Amino acid sequence: MTYLSQGRVLLVGAGPGAVDLMTLRAMRMLETADAVVYDRLVSPEILGFAPPDARMIAVGKGPKCPTVPQERINEILYDLAREGLCVARLKGGDPLIFGRGSEEAEYLRARGVAVEYCPGITAAQGMAASTGVPLTHRGLSTGVRYVTGHRARNAPLDLDWKSLASEDTTLVVYMGAANIAEIALNLMREGLPGALPVMAVSEATTPREIRRVSRLDRIGLDMAAAPLPAPVLFVIGHVVSLYRDTALPFDLPEAMAGE
Repeated sequence: MTYLSQGRVLLVGAGPGAVDLMTLRAMRMLETADAVVYDRLVSPEILGFAPPDARMIAVGKGPKCPTVPQERINEILYDLAREGLCVARLKGGDPLIFGRGSEEAEYLRARGVAVEYCPGITAAQGMAASTGVPLTHRGLSTGVRYVTGHRARNAPLDLDWKSLASEDTTLVVYMGAANIAEIALNLMREGLPGALPVMAVSEATTPREIRRVSRLDRIGLDMAAAPLPAPVLFVIGHVVSLYRDTALPFDLPEAMAGE
């Protein structure tokens, strides 16, 4: 494979939202970028660390909102790299967990564009740290599974509900706000009890974080009655019973507070 002599794309995980949960590598990659192509899940505090002269290109996707098609995002990344630019493709969380990073890398490498990855703390880990709700806990959960609650082009959910309906496992649902009632119903049909605790966390780890504790048989109604700002993460399982509203925010040094 012959790569372009100068242009390259950095697939950077911005983490779950808080500036200080970015890795040092991610920060360095962002600071060296000539162009930043970013998703809507990247917090404004993090965007404030992009170089002041960098091209800032928003390509965020959202349910029931005008979006930039994935095919067009691929083209934007390629066109910028072909100009000889260092492009930071900034994604919330980790680019390889529901981030389509591998799809973009495949497209770019097939066209001679060098690609580098930088992992990021995924939203589930950030949520666990900020709320104190563990993803696993002896006697309550022997494993954890991450699933997406949204399909491209609003296609029907086709998850393996039977395998997901395990009381011994913590289930974390990304991008599920629009379909949480359907998700809960399918899990109960496969045997999960309606009283199983559920936590919804909006904008986890940021100053705007909101937490809502409910039950599997109530979470759909609760979200319909009072929707939470996106992004929203759902944690389903007995570990939610450990939640205590005592977690305090970690105060950042002023230099890390963002623009």
